Amino acid sequence: MSGLFTNVYPNFTKGRILKRDMLESLRDDPRRFTELSYQAYSDGILAGAEVRITAENLIVSSGLVKFGSRIYALEQDYSLSYSATGRETVLKIRFREAVAQLDFTLYNTDIVLDDDISLRGNELELGRFKLKEGAKLRSDYQSFADCATEYNTWNSIYTAYSALGQSSLSPALTRYFGAQLLSAGSSNAYDIAFAMQCLNQGTVNRDLILHYIGSRLGTGYKAYDNVHIHKYLTRILEETQGGTRAKPDLRPGAPRRMIVD
Repeated sequence: MSGLFTNVYPNFTKGRILKRDMLESLRDDPRRFTELSYQAYSDGILAGAEVRITAENLIVSSGLVKFGSRIYALEQDYSLSYSATGRETVLKIRFREAVAQLDFTLYNTDIVLDDDISLRGNELELGRFKLKEGAKLRSDYQSFADCATEYNTWNSIYTAYSALGQSSLSPALTRYFGAQLLSAGSSNAYDIAFAMQCLNQGTVNRDLILHYIGSRLGTGYKAYDNVHIHKYLTRILEETQGGTRAKPDLRPGAPRRMIVD
């Protein structure tokens, strides 16, 4: 077979013997396509895996996550109970060691609640909360800033979403920000362009978010973590909703400064 680009499809016709190579071709092509499509992506959630909250349970929707070089699928919703402890609790995916069997090699996971907020080398976060006794856990945010409320509020700010190069924020957070920014009636060119990106695609590239913050606030590009990204996006939104405009000085060679009118 040629070593150049090829497209090989097995012929399943009457009278032909079903061969191992024919089945392997059907098995390997989708896997190869998926691996090539996401090989430059970071660890994190690729699709789905959203958390729905009921009075007693956290329900993780079906979805895909990338960890290492592998993509893991949750085929159906998974539910686990939670309780009020008053301590910060993290919902984690914990990746197990590979298990070799006769016909398969299994790469399994557990979904657990953990009071240890640090992530070990085999864990990804799906979200966190700190629930007081007698209170109700909620995810109906009253504002963008409310997403970071300490108690009784589901927090997905720390959750890593898979993106090109490095992980990024939850698409639900960036969509919320974009919608609120446009609703505020901003006429700032950076705001309009960034809000359109937030609403028009899934996971927004982390570098794009950082460049937007740096240009919008006049601070330049800085490698903020998720918590600081949310903090500065909140500041931009509150300034816009309050009727002020933090504008960068765009003159070539000009010093970085903030002008508020």
